[in-house]
Amino acid sequence: MTDVPDGSGQIPRRSPRVGDGGAPVSGALAIVLAVVAVVAGFLILRSISDGGADSADFPEPGATASEDDALDDDPTADEGGTTDESVPMLPTTTTVPPLVVDGASVVVANANGQGGSASAMSRAIETGAGFTVVDPTNASSTVGELEESVIYFTPDDPEAQTVANSLARVLGGVGSVSPLPETAPTTDGTLNGAQVLLMLGIDKANRTLEELAPDVVAGSGDVVTVTNPDPSGQTETTDG
Repeated sequence: MTDVPDGSGQIPRRSPRVGDGGAPVSGALAIVLAVVAVVAGFLILRSISDGGADSADFPEPGATASEDDALDDDPTADEGGTTDESVPMLPTTTTVPPLVVDGASVVVANANGQGGSASAMSRAIETGAGFTVVDPTNASSTVGELEESVIYFTPDDPEAQTVANSLARVLGGVGSVSPLPETAPTTDGTLNGAQVLLMLGIDKANRTLEELAPDVVAGSGDVVTVTNPDPSGQTETTDG
């Protein structure tokens, strides 16, 4: 007999030896790669997290360092914290309603104890402001002398209240503008046919309209433009 196979039987297989083939080595390499991937992923996530926290410190795209710093600073303030006067201020416009001097007549009652003051004020508001006036009178003895002038108007006449408010403006303001009480506070308890009563107190007696209200223009609807702040201290008035 011979040991050489005659080709009729199967060739016996050899058992694998340790170190032969790639299966054990490939398994170890896969484990190493997995560990590396986990570590790399952790580092990437940490980098992204740190970058998000610091993103507020970076300027916006296209902005220079000075422009970015200006976003946090008041553009109207300098290093000392004062306002930059070079920043332009927009003017503000105020419309003053026109005075109403027609529709009701005015009577002036002396309530200050200075003789002739009621007559002088009657002439001033008639010639200087255009109100319709009747003969002046005196305040009731129960009133005495008033420190501050007041104005009354007949409550059933809507035009009387409007004229009374205009009269208060011409005088530079009064203590009050209110409906007339049931009995007028004059010597005879009447208004001499008028609808508005000026109780002339010490504050307005023997003073001109220019002294009392220099900025009031009788019968006008001026538009006053005021620049804030006004460097010249003046205002510009345009006739309406």
